[in-house]
Amino acid sequence: MKTKLNIYNMQLLLFVFLVWDPARLVLANIQEDEAKNNITIFTRILDRLLDGYDNRLRPGLGDSITEVFTNIYVTSFGPVSDTDMEYTIDVFFRQKWKDERLKFKGPMNILRLNNLMASKIWTPDTFFHNGKKSVAHNMTMPNKLLRIQDDGTLLYTMRYFKAECPMHLEDFPMDAHSCPLKFGSCKYRNEGTCFGSIIQGSQQHSLVVQVFFFSQL
Repeated sequence: MKTKLNIYNMQLLLFVFLVWDPARLVLANIQEDEAKNNITIFTRILDRLLDGYDNRLRPGLGDSITEVFTNIYVTSFGPVSDTDMEYTIDVFFRQKWKDERLKFKGPMNILRLNNLMASKIWTPDTFFHNGKKSVAHNMTMPNKLLRIQDDGTLLYTMRYFKAECPMHLEDFPMDAHSCPLKFGSCKYRNEGTCFGSIIQGSQQHSLVVQVFFFSQL
């Protein structure tokens, strides 16, 4: 009986030690303080970036052209309508540019933000020349991602949509058609914004479709 009581007391003491371990409590407090400090630093950086920032003006206005690099990642393709001459495509459309006004210094090199921040800074007014209907994915929130690097480089990702494809059916269903996806700037058509080369380093996939194929952007 005495042996069982001693074992019970030892288990109770071990339980109390694990629950009230001072070192563990100190470590938890340190981690909590670090998290609060990071949030504070993050908030201060964002506040400083937006202080006096005018999102109506493009980067380098009056001095240089704003070069926008683009990349498209196709997640699904179809259906294709030969009667309406259109096709549906689900893509992640990425745009990359540099804004010297958004340089920052801090413990992190990249700020990962949502669509709310995107509405507060300048973003390219890209539109698709042959787009019939652009449907942005909004479940459960708008599918938009914004990343700001410490040197002012931004990566903006959106998810879309439906486009038109002129078709000349001469040997249906053996015809082959090119369905380019054409885009540009709505506001700066002749100067100001230049859509440059494809973003490097992104994962690429080619599409193999029975009747239709894409020409290079």
